[in-house]
Amino acid sequence: MTISRGLGFLPLLLLAAGECHAAGVTIGVVAPQAGSFAALGAQIRAGAEAKIRQDGDTVVTVNEPCEENTGAAVADALIAAKVQVAVGFLCSETLDGALPKLKDANIPAITIAVRSRILMEDALKNNWPLFRLAPSDGAEAAKVIEVILRDWASDPIALVEDGTIHGRELTEAVRNALEAQGLKPVFTDTYRPGQDQQIALVRRLKRAGATKVFIGGDRSDVAIIARDARSEKIPLVLLGGDAMRAADQPLALADGVLAVTLPEYTTRAEASSASTGLRAASIEPEGYVLPAYAAVEISIKAAQAAAADDRPVAQHLGGMPFDTAIGKITFDGGHELADNPYQLMQWRSGAFVPADEPAQ
Repeated sequence: MTISRGLGFLPLLLLAAGECHAAGVTIGVVAPQAGSFAALGAQIRAGAEAKIRQDGDTVVTVNEPCEENTGAAVADALIAAKVQVAVGFLCSETLDGALPKLKDANIPAITIAVRSRILMEDALKNNWPLFRLAPSDGAEAAKVIEVILRDWASDPIALVEDGTIHGRELTEAVRNALEAQGLKPVFTDTYRPGQDQQIALVRRLKRAGATKVFIGGDRSDVAIIARDARSEKIPLVLLGGDAMRAADQPLALADGVLAVTLPEYTTRAEASSASTGLRAASIEPEGYVLPAYAAVEISIKAAQAAAADDRPVAQHLGGMPFDTAIGKITFDGGHELADNPYQLMQWRSGAFVPADEPAQ
C-alpha cells in the first residue's frame, strides 16, 4: 500500500511510504521530483524503491528541492518517518542542512551523486553520518594519473584541454602529478572546443613529437581530433576522461580511443539479476538506477546487522564489504569508496570495454 501525507510545516516533502513486513527495515529515498533534476531523481527513486519493495521493506520517499536552506526540512521528514537509513541525495545543498539533524537521530545518509571534497571534510570533522557511494572529487584525476604513470611514463606525452573549468582543472592535476614524478609533457595547449576540425592541433602535436595525448574535453572534440589525426596519418593514442561517456554523435568515435570512465554497470555480471528484475518491472537500469539499488542493498544489510547487535547502523557501514549490483563495495575510514570506481576503457565496435579485455 502507498500513502501520502503531510508533516505540518513540511507539506509535500514526505511524499509516500510503503508497507512494512516483519523484518522491518525503513529506508528513506531522497531525490528531486520536480525541476531540472527531476529525470535524475526519477532514476534514483526507481532503483531504490524497486529493491525496497522487492524485499518487502518500507520506503519513505522525500522530495529534494536542491535549494539552499531546505536540508533541515528534508531531515525533519526523514526523522518523523522513523527511517533507519536514507539514500539518494543528488545535491550538496540538501546534505549541508540535513546532516546535523540526521546525526542527532542516528540516521546515516548514503549519497550516490554528491562528490564535494569539502562537504566530506566537514562531515568527518563534525561526525556527521555521511557515506559516499559516488566517487570523490579527485577520483577521476587520480585514475588518469595512475594510468599515465603506469602505461605512458616512457613515451612523449601531450596534455590538451578545452578551456572549461573541469577540463582545465583535470588536466592541471595530471600535469602537476607528472611533473612531481619528473615527467614533463612535450606539449601542452588549450584548444577551441566545438570546431568542425582540429587539423592544426594534430599537426602541432606531431611537430612536438607527441605520441600519447591526454585530452581534457568533451567526447565530440575527441572524436574530431581522432578523425583528423587519422586523416593526417599521425599516429596518436588518445585518452579522455569521464566526459567520454556521452552520445556517439555527431561524429562517431574511432575504435581504439581510450577513456578513464565510470563502468557501465549493466554490462557487469554482478548486475545481471538486478537488471533482469528491473526490466521485468519496466525499469531501464540506466544512470543512477543501479547505484540507488545498490545503496539500498547496503542499507538493508547494515540495518539488519545493527538490529542483531543493537549498535547504530552507521557503525556497520564503515569497513564492512557489501556485495551489490554494482560490485563489491567497502567504505574506508573516511566514509569514501575504498576502491576507485573509475576504469581504463577502450572504444571498440560501438561500445567502451575494459582496456585489458581481449579484442574479439
